[in-house]
Amino acid sequence: MSAGTQAVATPVAPAPAAVAAAVAAPGSVAAVPAPALGVSRLLLVVTGAVAAAELPYWLGWLRSTYPALELRIGVTASAERFVSRVTLAGHSGAEVLPDRWAEDEVHARHVLWTEWAEAVVVAPATLHFMARLALGLADSPALLAAQCTTAPVVLLPALPPGGLHSAAYRAHHAALAARPNVAVLPPRPGLSMTTGREDAWAPAPLPDALAMVEQRRVELAAAALSVPLPPPASTL
Repeated sequence: MSAGTQAVATPVAPAPAAVAAAVAAPGSVAAVPAPALGVSRLLLVVTGAVAAAELPYWLGWLRSTYPALELRIGVTASAERFVSRVTLAGHSGAEVLPDRWAEDEVHARHVLWTEWAEAVVVAPATLHFMARLALGLADSPALLAAQCTTAPVVLLPALPPGGLHSAAYRAHHAALAARPNVAVLPPRPGLSMTTGREDAWAPAPLPDALAMVEQRRVELAAAALSVPLPPPASTL
C-alpha cells in the first residue's frame, strides 16, 4: 500500500535516526539522507502551522543537497505568523510569494505555477488547507495550482491534539488519497505548544516528501505508458 492510501489509524513510525539527529543538530546537514529526485522544478507551499518555523533549516539542506533544483515558494497568510517570507527567501535563494492574488498582477500566477512545477510539496499542511484541497476549493494561487496540476502533490500534515483521528481528517485524507497524483504522508507524534504534551502531530521530514515525490512520479509515468493507444482512424 502506498503512503497516499495508508490508513490514518496505522501507528506512526519515528523519523529515521539520521534525520532526527540532524534536526537536533542543525549544523549536521550532511547527516540527512538525500533521496533520488527526478524532478528539476519544485513548488513548495507553506501553510500556517508552527512547524513552518523549522523550514529555514530544511531549505538550507535542500539548497546544498540539490543545487540544480529550481524552487518557488508560496506562503499563506497564516504561515507568516511563524516564518517570514524574507527568511524563507534568504535560506532558499528562491522566489517567495504570498499565496494570494495581487491586484496589479498581470499574469495568472496559478497557471504559471501549474505549468512550471514538476512537483508540489505542501509543508507543513494544516487541516484547513487539506480540507480546502480535498473539497475542490481553489480560492488561492497555490490551491488552484494544486487542483489543476497532474504532477505529484505531496502533503505533510501538521495536526493539533486529536487531529489525526478526527472525522474531518479521515474524510479529507480519503478524498485526497483517491487522487492518483496526490500522497499524504503520515505525521509523527509531536509536542503541543499548548498542552505541553506529546499529543500533537508533527509533519514528516522534507526528505520523506522528496522520496514520495519520486515514487509518485515513477508511478504516474508507468501508468501513462500502460494506457493503450487509440485505434487508427479509418481511411474508408
